[in-house]
Amino acid sequence: MPRPIEALIHTEALAHNLGRARERAGGARVWAVVKANAYGHGIERAFEGLRGADGFALLDLAEAERLRALGWRGPVLLLEGCFEPRDLEACSRLHLWHVVHCGEQIDWLALHKTHQPHRVFLKVNSGMNRLGFAPASVRTAWARLDALPQVGEISLMTHFSDADGARGIAHQMAAFDAATRDLPGERCLANSAAVLRHAREAGVAADWVRAGVLCYGSAPDFPAHDIAHWDLRPTMTLRSRLIAIQTLQRGDTVGYGSTFTADAALRIGIVACGYADGYPRHCATGTPVLVDGVRTRTVGRVSMDMLAVDLAPVPGAGFGSEVTLWGEGPGGSRLPVDDVAHAAGTIGYQLMCALAPRVPVRAVS
Repeated sequence: MPRPIEALIHTEALAHNLGRARERAGGARVWAVVKANAYGHGIERAFEGLRGADGFALLDLAEAERLRALGWRGPVLLLEGCFEPRDLEACSRLHLWHVVHCGEQIDWLALHKTHQPHRVFLKVNSGMNRLGFAPASVRTAWARLDALPQVGEISLMTHFSDADGARGIAHQMAAFDAATRDLPGERCLANSAAVLRHAREAGVAADWVRAGVLCYGSAPDFPAHDIAHWDLRPTMTLRSRLIAIQTLQRGDTVGYGSTFTADAALRIGIVACGYADGYPRHCATGTPVLVDGVRTRTVGRVSMDMLAVDLAPVPGAGFGSEVTLWGEGPGGSRLPVDDVAHAAGTIGYQLMCALAPRVPVRAVS
């Protein structure tokens, strides 16, 4: 039989979370962000749950090709735009919209031969300082684009650096508004954190919002708020089973480096899951896990193919018991990916995106 580990993708939860984004955004249209292979879920598996979006936003042409192959005929936006001039040919062929964030991309457009003008999103660097034109350069960039026959509609966008935290978005909203005042075109501003925390504020939802990690059942402002607060549902479950039971005596250690020492007699279970499956190696003793739907903890160091869990809270557990590493557990139990990520000193995005290719994945309702 195959090794007892698998990941489940919950399509109904994807649709529910997308609906929450739409509720928060009011009348704005919603991009479902499916970059990084739909945050590790797989574009083909996530598509059914997210097809209610107004458009899909992603990074590379191969992902766009996959969406078109699935039959999607609506808007597809390249969030980082083109990486070389010949990418524009694919944009024309696949009818892709694309971000323009630097002068080189405008130069490429000026030389591109197309019968169909392109829809572009001019990106404003309002303070994130990754991509985009500085506020003082936005109008010049807009004028250059507007003069090109290769360009049709020009939209305007930015990205918030602190929508999930105390600093907030007011400083970036002010910079964006000043740079784009009186320029025509639709606006796209809010990422997941802004959709959940700020979309009810004037102008934030604008014409389009970008629903990224919230679609995948992770709270962008965890631990300030969890997914229950935002009424989001887990969309990925990583689960396995106990493949061995060990009984420790006081002073016995567990795993490489003997990082855990039992201070009393203790039953532990060995789980068929390790860092080669995408589970974080740096998860220390105490990382939450469900065994038969009961919350307990890991003990000792995570190894390549296995990890150990404390069975004291689950005295009835034994060989073959179900283990939920994150996601939906048996009997209505739940372990949000954010809880595991927090224990690992990272974020839910990373855990979902890092699911290893060797883990079987299947979509369920």
